[in-house]
Amino acid sequence: MAFFDQLQTDTAFERGALLTTPVIADCLERRVSLATYQAFLVQAYHHVRHTVPLLMACGSRLPDRLAWLQRYVVEYIEEEHGHEQWIRNDLIGTGADANCILTAPPAVATELMISYAYDTIARGNPVGFFGMVLVLEGTSVALATSIADIVQQELDLPANAFSYLRSHGSLDQEHIGTYAEIVNRLDDPGDRDAVVHCANVFYKLYADVLASVPRADAVANPTMRATA
Repeated sequence: MAFFDQLQTDTAFERGALLTTPVIADCLERRVSLATYQAFLVQAYHHVRHTVPLLMACGSRLPDRLAWLQRYVVEYIEEEHGHEQWIRNDLIGTGADANCILTAPPAVATELMISYAYDTIARGNPVGFFGMVLVLEGTSVALATSIADIVQQELDLPANAFSYLRSHGSLDQEHIGTYAEIVNRLDDPGDRDAVVHCANVFYKLYADVLASVPRADAVANPTMRATA
């Protein structure tokens, strides 16, 4: 079995748990609110702005046996650069004061997810970072476009409030093919174990991030610091 397929099998339980997070279930059942969507974008901004720095850190710490990965890291950096600005623009598209909202600190869950990513690269096996890539891009492929459609229809928001979700739904579909190519080349058992372990941890951490987003039936201000 190709490692990508094995990776999907070994992370199936944690992936399923993420996809049943209450805020996702609410949205799929068309229970949505503007506050929920704005709060989601705020947390997305706080972790997406670290994507390029994390990739740079990962690339700088790859051992010689993984030097072939450098090309993919460089390409990924080029593709991901500036995506946090898409989120800022989406917030503006919802009618929010993005400059005000984004000065608030991230939810604790978001801080912990990003901290774990940096720690994995600095203290563990840097290739484990590709576990986070699987979680974020795989979730986008599974949900981004359908979620964008539902939120736009239910809240009657303009198209320019969904550049992040819509672009990542299609862009990450392309990335998954490249991702499979990358991980299938990993032949060291330790590298494979690191990706599986980190993917499972990131599924849990990202589920916690989503759990920090107020549900549609809650009265919430997205500028408030979440404590989940």
